[in-house]
Amino acid sequence: MKKQTYSTHRRFDPLFHFIAMPALLILLIGSIINLVNSSDDNLYSASLIVFISVLLILATLFSRGNALRAQDRAIVAEEKLRHYLLTKKALPNELTVRQIIGLRFASEEEYVELVERAIKEKLSENQIKKEIKNWKGDYYRV
Repeated sequence: MKKQTYSTHRRFDPLFHFIAMPALLILLIGSIINLVNSSDDNLYSASLIVFISVLLILATLFSRGNALRAQDRAIVAEEKLRHYLLTKKALPNELTVRQIIGLRFASEEEYVELVERAIKEKLSENQIKKEIKNWKGDYYRV
């Protein structure tokens, strides 16, 4: 796998981003067109198809969102342990979850200083990532 950097760290899941979601959107559009063009005979079934299409999209988005939130929880736990191992102190409570997630890419050499700067300067996740000089890749993020 090629080395991650700020410009290459974003990850797409091809099955989700390029197949499932476009297919679900096509299904929703087609079902709405079918509903608009339906006669009184099949209005009920056409409306059910639209309803099912919306539910499928919501279920897909919720399942992906829940998986990402679970990963975020794991990252926060990892970063709390990492900070403790480097400083023998707990990770400061002033950091937001998004800041902690941004810090996971920092090397050990710059991690502690970047934690302090993130708190003091209220750096966003993206600003933290841009400040990292020695990028530590996260190759398991979904």
